[in-house]
Amino acid sequence: MRDVVEIGIGREARRMYGLGEVDIVPSRRTRSSKEVSTAWKIDAYQMGIPVMTHPTDAVVSPDSAVQFSKLGGLAVLNAEGLWGRHADPEAAIAELREIALDDVTGHRAVARLQELHRAPIDRDLLAAAVQRIRDEGATVAVRVSPQNARELAPGLIAAGIDLLVVQGTIISAEHVSGEDAPLDLKDFIGGLDVPVIAGGVVDYKTALYLMRTGAAGVIVGNGGVEGVTTTGHVLGMEVHMATAIADAAAARRDYLDETGGRYVHVLADGDIYTSGDIARAIGCGADAVVLGPLLVGALESPGRGVYWDSVAAHPKVPRSHVAETDDETALAPLEEVMEGPTSVPDGTRNLMGGLRRAMAKCGYSDVKGFQKVDLSVRS
Repeated sequence: MRDVVEIGIGREARRMYGLGEVDIVPSRRTRSSKEVSTAWKIDAYQMGIPVMTHPTDAVVSPDSAVQFSKLGGLAVLNAEGLWGRHADPEAAIAELREIALDDVTGHRAVARLQELHRAPIDRDLLAAAVQRIRDEGATVAVRVSPQNARELAPGLIAAGIDLLVVQGTIISAEHVSGEDAPLDLKDFIGGLDVPVIAGGVVDYKTALYLMRTGAAGVIVGNGGVEGVTTTGHVLGMEVHMATAIADAAAARRDYLDETGGRYVHVLADGDIYTSGDIARAIGCGADAVVLGPLLVGALESPGRGVYWDSVAAHPKVPRSHVAETDDETALAPLEEVMEGPTSVPDGTRNLMGGLRRAMAKCGYSDVKGFQKVDLSVRS
């Protein structure tokens, strides 16, 4: 039964929960964390850990994508970012970092990012970035916005991508525009030769609609974390991730019954600050999580402590700061961030070690089983 409260005469609202408002309840059985598997498979692609990167240039370059793949994760390159617009994106990112570190408000850095994004997308540069990742044997995933999916997808597929991510702040099964023909995701996905991950969604109904388009995975949330993203301030939309994930997981279950066995993966993108939040997200029903700010603290990340979401460069309505989230002196190797060992005790390092330990403390040996863990709500 949904928890509905009255917020005024004739107006009600649903009570929803963030990941920080729920906790995992240990069971009577425990096991060694060495006996826990974090393996995750989507379509034909096997991953060692249930983690995908947020598609931001602050985290993902061709080189960092390869390093992340070697650790078992799925890195997503932003097709509409700097790697497809500038011949020397590293220099552009270094400039952004310098501005951000000297700009308390972050406004100058956002303005410069918007300016850099006014350069047209160069399909040759984009294809070269894809090829650099392919040449190292990594799974190649690339993000496009719903507005540009139809235009960019053919070239990306020809360049050899493995997975296409169609991601916006909020996405629907049909993107309507007065300027162009609407993007019908069902027709679009049905005409592609690669699996598609689509999102973000925040409710049961939209998640179910996206699953019916043929998407292999559905992203829940919009990457929102306090201090970096501004979607709540700009659009009035805050995602209560625990509830949103559980709703999408319910849609996944109902779609599985509806189709007689087609499973669509749920990926949680937002409200994740520590390894404990990763565990909570999976406990609420996610198959994998999408990480952004937690990864910018890695030495291999292009932003090197300065982070922005992929929507920061929107030409009219930017919805993310370009801001320092980790002091450069505190950066750690990506392997320490993901797998440890570490001396940092706050859950921002050895993320997978924290997840495995949580699973082991509750007696579960794999991610699918851990989705059934008991949860409690903080009063």
